[in-house]
Amino acid sequence: MSKHIVIPFEATLHVRDTCLCLHVQRAARALGRKFDEALRFLDLTNGQFSLLMSLNRPEPPPMAPVAHLLAMDRTTLTAALKPLEKRGLVTIIVDREDRRQRRMKLTPAGHALLSQAMPIWTKTHAEVDAALGDGIPGRLRTDLMALA
Repeated sequence: MSKHIVIPFEATLHVRDTCLCLHVQRAARALGRKFDEALRFLDLTNGQFSLLMSLNRPEPPPMAPVAHLLAMDRTTLTAALKPLEKRGLVTIIVDREDRRQRRMKLTPAGHALLSQAMPIWTKTHAEVDAALGDGIPGRLRTDLMALA
């Protein structure tokens, strides 16, 4: 039987204090909870808001670019669409030029919900920006986009 190597507790503290992945995950969860709470009044999660917003385009987009924008695979996107489709906020349509491809379209109810959600998102986002301080939100967005 092989002998287990025990990692010293100092290594745990080092990871806790320096791991970018851990800190980004923690911040993402905290931000997600903040936006979930703000949007709860509309029975909408932050992920659903982002998905609906990604469909707010002049032409209904195909799945691949939306999945890429939201950093999801197509299966996850399909699962995320189901409750929105069931609520009548999104409809899936067949592409006119390629009948194998599906496009996602906001319904009038989807547009109406987004118009209610947008002021809530704007207010919550301003609070987050203010909490970070002058110049930091833009720098943070730039840095996070570089990682993505």
